[in-house]
Amino acid sequence: MNTSQLLSYVQDRYGAMPEYLWQKTPDAFVLRHSGNRKWFAVVMEVPRAHLGLSGSGQVAILDVKCSPLYQSSVLTRPGILPGYHMNKAHWVTLLLDGTAQEEDILFLLEMSYDLTKEKS
Repeated sequence: MNTSQLLSYVQDRYGAMPEYLWQKTPDAFVLRHSGNRKWFAVVMEVPRAHLGLSGSGQVAILDVKCSPLYQSSVLTRPGILPGYHMNKAHWVTLLLDGTAQEEDILFLLEMSYDLTKEKS
């Protein structure tokens, strides 16, 4: 799954539109709940070296909130790393370069959406 596929999925599933918040990184965006305005995902490109990955250049990533109880098991899967630029106890980073499996991306995106939605 790449960034454009992810964005299409999120718009269809959650009705969320990207919000571009940072001038220094104009391609980075957040996805929020419409009600409580909490972020449930952040998409950006970062240097591979910042993630401890080999190779040069940038890689697109998706940061999502993850239950700490589930986090240790997902961090063993390909393309899933501790949260970049987020609280590493509650967020994980997924590589959007084909390394992370689409099933994992969609599952963790749903978890993040649920963890950040308004409580009833």
